[in-house]
Amino acid sequence: MSDSPSPARIALRNEFALFLGLFLTGIVILPVMIYLVGQGFFGAYGGNGFADFYSRLHYELRSWQPVAWYLVLSPYLCWQLLRLTVWAFLNMRRRSSEHR
Repeated sequence: MSDSPSPARIALRNEFALFLGLFLTGIVILPVMIYLVGQGFFGAYGGNGFADFYSRLHYELRSWQPVAWYLVLSPYLCWQLLRLTVWAFLNMRRRSSEHR
């Protein structure tokens, strides 16, 4: 019997690491970027700066507000959409080459 993990376990571990990294990006980096871009386009935030913006976001997350969760999960969702699009195009190309 082999002590090496199965390919499915490796894929699951890699997918979880990807999710965790993109989730952390959505909860740490994305709010900073949104705040800075908002400052540049719309001027001062109506609250007391970035700390107020960030605490409000976390309050909305704890309240299970869908928009806040969509914001935080958007890096992972965009990555999955990109994967699905690439898979669809490759699959379409493979099918069209089989019919020739």
